[in-house]
Amino acid sequence: MLNNGTILTGQANSGRLLTDHFRCPENLVDLTVSKDLAGQSGFFRFGTEAICFGQCTSATPARSVTDPLFDSRPDVCFEDAKVVLPFDPVQVVNNLRHEHYKRGSSYDRKEIDANGLIRRLYYLIRPMMPVAVRKHLQKFYFRGWERIQFPKWPVDFTTEEILGQLLILSMKAHNIRSVPIIWFWPDGAPSCAIMTHDVETAAGRDFCTQLMDINDSFGIKSAFQVIPEKRYAVPQTLLNAIRGRGFELNVHDLNHDGHLMKNRKEFMRRAAHINQHGRSFQASGFRSAMLHRNLEWYDALEFSYDMSVPNVAHLDPQRGGCCTVFPFFNGKLLELPVTMTQDYSLFHILQDYSLDRWKQQVRLIMENHGLMNFIVHPDYILGSRERDVYKALLDYLRSLKQLDGVWVALPGEVDRWWRERSKMRLVEDGDGWRIEGEGKERARIAYAQEEDGRLLYRFDEHSRQGAYSTQLRTANDQISEMCAQKVLGSVV
Repeated sequence: MLNNGTILTGQANSGRLLTDHFRCPENLVDLTVSKDLAGQSGFFRFGTEAICFGQCTSATPARSVTDPLFDSRPDVCFEDAKVVLPFDPVQVVNNLRHEHYKRGSSYDRKEIDANGLIRRLYYLIRPMMPVAVRKHLQKFYFRGWERIQFPKWPVDFTTEEILGQLLILSMKAHNIRSVPIIWFWPDGAPSCAIMTHDVETAAGRDFCTQLMDINDSFGIKSAFQVIPEKRYAVPQTLLNAIRGRGFELNVHDLNHDGHLMKNRKEFMRRAAHINQHGRSFQASGFRSAMLHRNLEWYDALEFSYDMSVPNVAHLDPQRGGCCTVFPFFNGKLLELPVTMTQDYSLFHILQDYSLDRWKQQVRLIMENHGLMNFIVHPDYILGSRERDVYKALLDYLRSLKQLDGVWVALPGEVDRWWRERSKMRLVEDGDGWRIEGEGKERARIAYAQEEDGRLLYRFDEHSRQGAYSTQLRTANDQISEMCAQKVLGSVV
């Protein structure tokens, strides 16, 4: 690791970067770096769409993302079936997922310092501060957010763009037109959606039972993240009800005071208590308060998955974003990135009480076959206006599930699937391929191919049959065909 925190990994892992994401055959991917990397990390481009942060042999990377950025794509070359790159793709992708690009010298740093006096005072009085007062302070803090160039609002796909271009280059190196992959979601679903609720106050806690009734009326199960200490009493009857009704229960921070990430020593002290509450809650997942995070410390958490990392964080106290709409592993912990604008930001910062922004994000994420991870707080839908917006959102998700075949799942289900998929592999079977590994019955084979410089996916005939069939209205062949065309012709 460099002094600036940039993760360095061996070139031997470059090919695995693609096989881990696409689950494609290892012998069809061979990536290497042209020479030893040295010098300062900075910003550069890889093609017209992808902004990278790391070291590069082509030229000196820029210190600021707003500077003119050279394009490293023309410096890619081929040696036999090997793709020779002017940068380490593992380093670059990790720098995005772990937000190390924020350590660039001129990256936007408008954040409340973790140890600052203003931060301590704000979080001291925040629980007593009316939303009407808090939103005005936050509007002042977030002013100018729309001018932030990177990550890209409202959804950033930089990681997917890099991985897609690397797979295209691998196909060119092997002189093949398509590569088989294990599809991202079970039963050939085009995308995945999860609904989560962070319970911040006693009023939100008291609304949880009614919220479960509302969700059930639309056939949508969700996950509740409960604060275990100080904020409010946590009756065992509520925890039992959440689990007993088929919803999911997770740990939300320790006491939501804004100091979990104050320093590593304090985090480690609190992590021990958080883990204890996780065992008591029988919880598999965790989310920090206000999405405060430091992924380098998360090896202390004894959970299966975390949901504290936003895709793009222009409207969060901690700026940045992981620049991906797919789950990814951080050691043993699976990260499920928050990819949708939070309800509080939508209602109180943007003052938007429509579904327009959420629908825009859904459309973009579905075009890239990613994960739609929603946070809707019970505390902020107590009013009739906000609650009506939420009900409209549930109705929209129900239509995505029924008409478009979107897999609407619990976070724990996504965690189990992604772990199963990570152990599956493709093996040759005569003239085709088959999937081996636990959970293969729900897995589908798709073929990635290039069209006009972009990556397209198509299912083979065997995988197409029954792909997300249980989620479509089989009585309507026209709708089924329409949905199939959406998946088979989508662009990544």
